[in-house]
Amino acid sequence: MDKVPSSDNQASSPFLSAKIRSSRAMGESQSTTKRLQTELMQLMTSSAPGISAFPSADGNLLSWTATIEGPNETPYSGLNLKLDFAFPSNYPASPLNAEAAELWDKDPNTFKKKVLERHCEIDDE
Repeated sequence: MDKVPSSDNQASSPFLSAKIRSSRAMGESQSTTKRLQTELMQLMTSSAPGISAFPSADGNLLSWTATIEGPNETPYSGLNLKLDFAFPSNYPASPLNAEAAELWDKDPNTFKKKVLERHCEIDDE
């Protein structure tokens, strides 16, 4: 049997490991896409009044926008909370990043004023 020169093994090793990493990343990405599509279908078919979440308008499945309507009989009644979600390519193995896009519809001061108007001290009850 002929031996492959060690220099050939070393030359192919970085290529092979890069190919394996690329293949693994593609598998994670496909798995993430499938998972997010499944979760989107669950959201669309569930009856969760006042809660909606969809991929952002740019069509990127890893970027979502959500809206939560303030529950009735709470200080948040009548307010809409808007959130942005950024899913990593290896979701759900890694957590998503979420931030409040805007916690108000139009004006942050109006939002704060509405919440504070509804606030009451525990002793007041």
